[in-house]
Amino acid sequence: MAGVCFRSVLVTGANRGIGLGFVRHLLALPNPPEWVFAQVKELQQLASKHPNLVIVPLEVTDPASIKAAAASVGERLKGSGLNLLINNAAVLKTNSLDTETLKDMSDVYTTNTIAPLLLGQAFLPLLKKAAQESPGSGMSCSKAAIINISSIGGSISSFAGWDVMEIVSYRCSKAALNMLTRCQSMGYREHGILCVAFHPGWVQTDMGSAAGHTPPLTVDASIGGMLKVLSNLSDKDSGSFLDWEGNVVAW
Repeated sequence: MAGVCFRSVLVTGANRGIGLGFVRHLLALPNPPEWVFAQVKELQQLASKHPNLVIVPLEVTDPASIKAAAASVGERLKGSGLNLLINNAAVLKTNSLDTETLKDMSDVYTTNTIAPLLLGQAFLPLLKKAAQESPGSGMSCSKAAIINISSIGGSISSFAGWDVMEIVSYRCSKAALNMLTRCQSMGYREHGILCVAFHPGWVQTDMGSAAGHTPPLTVDASIGGMLKVLSNLSDKDSGSFLDWEGNVVAW
């Protein structure tokens, strides 16, 4: 992991599970980021031990909160750009096709799909600045990147796990997030910003265990794998849907 080098990273949904795992792993890197921004106060104890961890007030479903967070991060970076935006915040409702509701579908879409769109828009100036500051013409996660944490549950081709959980709103929101990733990769390519969707695996988190089964993958194994893949991403990978081991996931 010595090759991984991100000067500044923002992780949403970092109060537990995969988001918290990202924060812990980033701080433990041999060459940790100069700044790790995370959105929840539950990390206050961790922040007291790591001066490079900054708790950012952020409600991903509130445009005003997102705008304020972008301004706060920009202030802390003092004119530098943001290298890596990890859109991890997500919600899951265990509804079946028959029990899905307008409210739940709307709530899940707002957090899982619309929030990553708004966050990408709000932090675009800082991502562009980071890309401009980095030498060379190629794209990479240490230069400027948006990583959207998706799920194989959003794969229309494989339709994995239907017998375990139908989770209709979650599946639809992640399929839409995959399309958003493709759109971002096309729209932001001219700015040198790499955009990738990740399936982190079926991970041992509260969300992963929602159906009452024990997932096979630990948080540490998932995050360690994704960071390894992130360190090797380049232009050719922008707009792709990968798993924690770097394998291409079917759309």
